[in-house]
Amino acid sequence: MLGATTPGWPAVLSDGAVLLRPYKRGDARAWSEVRIANQAWLAPWESAPPGPWAEMNSPRAYGYVYRDMKRAARNGDSMPFAVCLLEDGRERLVGHVNLGNIVRRAFASAYAGYWVDHRVAGRGVIPTALALAVDHAFGPGGLHRIEVNIRPENGPSRRVVEKLGFREEAYHQRYMHIDGGWRDHLGYAMTSEEVAAEGGLLARWRRARTAK
Repeated sequence: MLGATTPGWPAVLSDGAVLLRPYKRGDARAWSEVRIANQAWLAPWESAPPGPWAEMNSPRAYGYVYRDMKRAARNGDSMPFAVCLLEDGRERLVGHVNLGNIVRRAFASAYAGYWVDHRVAGRGVIPTALALAVDHAFGPGGLHRIEVNIRPENGPSRRVVEKLGFREEAYHQRYMHIDGGWRDHLGYAMTSEEVAAEGGLLARWRRARTAK
């Protein structure tokens, strides 16, 4: 997935049991299993193509998803990470973090998106994964600003960015077509200066967890 003009990619990032890495062709079965098991948890929030969920998230469908992610990463448009938990020396695929719509030069920005298996939700996996990805984006990735847009009704996803200290800075009316209609979104953002003095976003998140 390496591109000659893709700063910081490919990359493998980790903190404790949380591992971020590029997707592999061999992830098809694991990706399909976790996606199908999480239909009720994920479907209301995703701008998915029309069709049965099981079909759109089958091992065969993963082949198309993988090619799209590989192409976008090679072109420098995104950094798609498989989120894994290390359990008994083995990787368990439990989620996804993507830094997409990357714009370089004066803007140096990207949009972050993520999802996690409901079976590991509440264990700090996605806040840790997003913190790792943001620190990487602000460092080797050469970016300055990360934005996250979330439906107001999506409490679990909003809690992720709020735990990490993203600023809520916008309300986007009828922002994206999801689940049969144009849905409003809240806009959150963070710039590299906001966490530089704290040693990065992961360091901020570790302190927040310790202070609980």
